[in-house]
Amino acid sequence: MCADRVDLLLFVALFALMNQSPAVVGALCPARQIKLNMNSKYENMKIIYNRSKIGWYWAPLFVSFWFLLFYLVVMPSFHRMPPLKTLQDEQQEPGQFIGERAESTLLKLTKIGPKVVGSAANEQVAVQLLLGEISDIIDGARTDLFDIQKDVQIASGNYLLWSMVNVYQSVQNVVVKVSPRNATSEATLLINSHFDSVPASSGAGDSGMMCVIMLEVLRVITKYETPLTYSLVFLFNGAEENPLQGSHAFITQHPWAKNVKAVVNLDSAGSGGREILFQSGPDHPWLMKYYGKHIEHPFASTIGEELFQAGFIPSETDYRIFRDFGKIPGLDMAQVLNGYVYHTKYDRFNIIPRRTYQLTGDNLLSLIKALGNAPELEDPAKYAEGHMIFFDVLGWFFIYYPEPVGVIINICVCVLVLATIVVYIWSMASNTGMFRRRIFAKFGILAALQLCGVCLSLGLVISIAFFLDGVGLSMSWFSQTWMIFGLYFCPMFFGLGILPAIYFSRTKEHGLPLGYGIQLLMHSHCLILTVITILMISFNIRSAFILLICIGFYTISVLINMATCAHKTNFLWLIPHCILQILPFLFYAYCCYAFYVVFAPMQGRESSSNPELLIGLYTALFCLLLSPFLVPLLCLFRKSKTIISLFGICTLIFIILAATPVGFPYVEKTAVQRFFSVHTTRTFHNGDAASSVNHTDSGYYVMPVDRHPKSVDSILFENTDYTKANRSDCETEIMCGFPIYSTRWVKAVPNGYWVPGPEPNKDYLPSLRIISKESSSETNIIFTLEVSGPDHTSIFIEPLADAKLVDWTFTKEPLEKNLPPPHYVYWSYALDPTPLRFNLEFEHENADWSGTTFRIAIMGHRIHDDMFIEEDYREFLAKFPPWAHVNSWIGSYISWQL
Repeated sequence: MCADRVDLLLFVALFALMNQSPAVVGALCPARQIKLNMNSKYENMKIIYNRSKIGWYWAPLFVSFWFLLFYLVVMPSFHRMPPLKTLQDEQQEPGQFIGERAESTLLKLTKIGPKVVGSAANEQVAVQLLLGEISDIIDGARTDLFDIQKDVQIASGNYLLWSMVNVYQSVQNVVVKVSPRNATSEATLLINSHFDSVPASSGAGDSGMMCVIMLEVLRVITKYETPLTYSLVFLFNGAEENPLQGSHAFITQHPWAKNVKAVVNLDSAGSGGREILFQSGPDHPWLMKYYGKHIEHPFASTIGEELFQAGFIPSETDYRIFRDFGKIPGLDMAQVLNGYVYHTKYDRFNIIPRRTYQLTGDNLLSLIKALGNAPELEDPAKYAEGHMIFFDVLGWFFIYYPEPVGVIINICVCVLVLATIVVYIWSMASNTGMFRRRIFAKFGILAALQLCGVCLSLGLVISIAFFLDGVGLSMSWFSQTWMIFGLYFCPMFFGLGILPAIYFSRTKEHGLPLGYGIQLLMHSHCLILTVITILMISFNIRSAFILLICIGFYTISVLINMATCAHKTNFLWLIPHCILQILPFLFYAYCCYAFYVVFAPMQGRESSSNPELLIGLYTALFCLLLSPFLVPLLCLFRKSKTIISLFGICTLIFIILAATPVGFPYVEKTAVQRFFSVHTTRTFHNGDAASSVNHTDSGYYVMPVDRHPKSVDSILFENTDYTKANRSDCETEIMCGFPIYSTRWVKAVPNGYWVPGPEPNKDYLPSLRIISKESSSETNIIFTLEVSGPDHTSIFIEPLADAKLVDWTFTKEPLEKNLPPPHYVYWSYALDPTPLRFNLEFEHENADWSGTTFRIAIMGHRIHDDMFIEEDYREFLAKFPPWAHVNSWIGSYISWQL
């Protein structure tokens, strides 16, 4: 009976008195006292921990709390913008940026329509509108304080951009220089944006808005008694979309460029919203100091800078030209909201959030005033001290510090983390009565378990990404980013949570108390992240700060729990732990949301890579930073395996949804699929002395831009008169005989296709004239050629047999770099249609020059001649579904063998 009494009462005594003396229980039965005394604190605590779990019905509230934080804090913070100031506000508070005036100016600029280089809209109407606005500003300026000059630059030149020689002729820039009357220095700050646009787009967001904001900043600075030490140059760039020709023309040829010491470049990858600073310097941290001190609504991150510079963003800005050709430091900012309309006809005035004008205007005005008085501008080379680490926290405030300081902070935090984990495990031995080696062994097991969970979750995400792309279901999140939660967040939560849940359910009677086990599991993940941080530090990756936030806050919560002994209790340790996870959660959720806002629309113009991998891996990255400190807490709930398994079930449901109409990526007007199409006439010449015509044809070249090149095949080719031609020309012709428009089209050639059709309007066809052909030596021959045609022309030159191009009229950089043929020359002109004359020098291994030396293909593009589009081509374009955006024009392809 004594044994029965102890078995019955032991649990009651332990639950009631966690630290009760064994003597009390021994009084109930002396025969069991010796055995009970052998029980350590660990045995007592194990029973209580393993039998003290939270009801499963609290789990939905726990998960909902974090969802509410996202929807009530993160999203409003991201979209927070100041109210638009009106002309009435200017009367009450003179000297402030007036968003309403900038808005009205943009309306006038966008009414011009598409402003393509070479078109009357860009070269005449837009230029005159800008000059008129500038004249009005000068009329109202304090000319007693400022000397204001305006200029229209017309320039020609060529340079290497990517693998393409970019040749421009008579492009225009509108330039304004503001100098203080008492200036003692010639140092100048450059502010740049562009007013030209891509075909079919009015360019409201890209980048008309930035131009009108520059005009208003110019007005405010010159109208009032603004302190200014150095000169300001406002460059209204007339040839950015061509690409990047206007900036090259200014920085290499304009007389004001020689005194430019820094640049603020303004661009857009969307339609309004907060402008993100995604590049700075390089190696000029003083610029970031001024940004941090004076920007009123910060939005910047070192992560964005490193991603951009690593090529993850399929775009380029004028900042590159100023950096590479002008050797000047600067800040590169762009608006990124609603990237779905970027470079489409839907980039319109009426979809730009009105508060955008005020937000960007306030930021730019404050920044320009500060930089215009920065002593560093006199000689920036003195302050070139390396990189900065910078990021904003939900737009609330801005943090920035030099890279060396960041390394010190990173190392100190890593050392603190390692020391905290060791001390915690060491003290656990005293608290539980277990041998230290046994606790370290348990820690090793849990660390291995966590590593397996990380591998499992990553494996699930990567498998889903390859599966969806492989079966043609990619980009289901393109217009509905909530799909990302089920496709990638849920498998991460499942993979990180299911193994610990199984492990803890199997070790109830012979493992650590549950609370200690969960804490050790989180310690192990903190250790994994610390090791990764150390590796990132060793490779000089500045984005290591992103890991520092989660391990730093987690370590603080552990130290608080150890100081208060809360880690010994059932649930009290959760209070500091969860509270200190709120700020990291908000920060990472904000970063995730910003990433999706920027990068999800960008996948609509990238065809060469799997978009699922980018979205999936980025999601996995942020899950690995935060969720391992929250997901294990689900093991504290009863039915934890069932709760965590729901994330796996959710993943399956979302994969099924991706295969239904719910997962269709595109939406009319708001999230369209992009295509380019060129109504083309083609002529292929033989290599005989007379350059006789081999054959001619005509049709429609169609180039899908994203990952679904066959999405409209059933619409265009089933039960219609249109057919997709075979690709036999790829074996004999440059670029498969397709009319390539820019270097980005080269990568998309495998996805493009030819649809035979009637001839287009054949005015302004390119022509090639051989001016001369002469030998400079037995093994070298020089061709002098002249090309004429429309204002946008692509020229490809491919040496044949054993010939090699050794010299030409253009920049020698592609030849010096041994870039593989065919050599690509992009030629455009704005005002002067003079034919392009150039020399080509080829070298032969021997003196036998019989046969052809090279092949040349000339592709003319009439991208602003909409009035000449034939009716049959319009009918073809009408076949595309409403969720497709087709940027179309007339073109030609003519090849010769010389």
